[in-house]
Amino acid sequence: MRAIWNGAIGFGLVNIPVKLYSASESSTLDLDMLDKRDLGNIRYKRVNENTDKEVPWENIVKGYKIEDSYIVLDDDDFEAVSPEKSKILSIKQFVNEDEVDVALFETPYFLEPQKHGDTAYKLLLEALLKTKMAGVGSFILREREILCMIRPYQKEILMVNRMRYPEEMRSYADLKIPKGKAPKAEELHMAEALIKSLAEAFDPSKYKDTYNEDLLKIIKQKAKGKNIKSKKTKEPEEKTIDLMAMLKASLESGKRKAG
Repeated sequence: MRAIWNGAIGFGLVNIPVKLYSASESSTLDLDMLDKRDLGNIRYKRVNENTDKEVPWENIVKGYKIEDSYIVLDDDDFEAVSPEKSKILSIKQFVNEDEVDVALFETPYFLEPQKHGDTAYKLLLEALLKTKMAGVGSFILREREILCMIRPYQKEILMVNRMRYPEEMRSYADLKIPKGKAPKAEELHMAEALIKSLAEAFDPSKYKDTYNEDLLKIIKQKAKGKNIKSKKTKEPEEKTIDLMAMLKASLESGKRKAG
C-alpha cells in the first residue's frame, strides 16, 4: 500500500510519527463509458472555456472568485493555512465511541508507526484498549481540515475514521415524518418479538456484495452471445396493509427457517 499522508499523532506532549493508508477500496466493476454508435471510449478533457482548447495539467491552478476576479492560490498558500495541522493529527479529547452518532462516520484509514514511533504507538493502542475510549481530533489532508476519530481496530492497529462535521448533515425537517397515533400495543409487542427473534451477534463476514458477481455473470453470458432476460420483481404495494398479519407471518417464517 502507498501512504497518503505522513505526519504525527499529537497525544498530550507526545508526538507519534505515523503514516496514513486507505483502509477501504471500491468493489465495483471497472466499467468504461462508450459511444454506442462505434463503442469508442469516451474521454474527458480539461477545456478552457475562453479558448475551447485543452489545458495540460501543468497549466492548471486553483483560484477563488471574489466579485469578478480570481485570486490564484499556490502550494505556499495552502501550506500557510494551519501549518501545524498539516503535519500533526492532534487529539483534542477522548470519548466513548457510543457517544458519537454513526451518521458522522465516513472513510476509514490505517495508521502505521514510522521509525522510532513503535513504542509510543503501542502505548496509545494499549491505553485505548484498556480504557475502551477513542480519540477525536483533526488534521489537514488534501487541502481540507479533517475531523476524525482514532480508535483500535482488531485490537492490533490504530485506525482513523474520517468524520463529517455536524454542519454537513442535512436537516430532515421538510420530510414527511409520521406523527400520527402510536401503534397498537399488540402490534408493538409482535414487532418486538420479531426483532428479538432475528437478534444475534454481528458478524460482518456474513455480508457480501453479490451485485458485482451477478453483473459479471451477465457480462460473461453476453460475451458468449446469450440473450439476457431480466426477472420482473413486484413493486411494493402502496395500499394499507394488515400489520398484525404481516408480523405473524414474519414470525412464523423465522421459526420455520430456524427449525
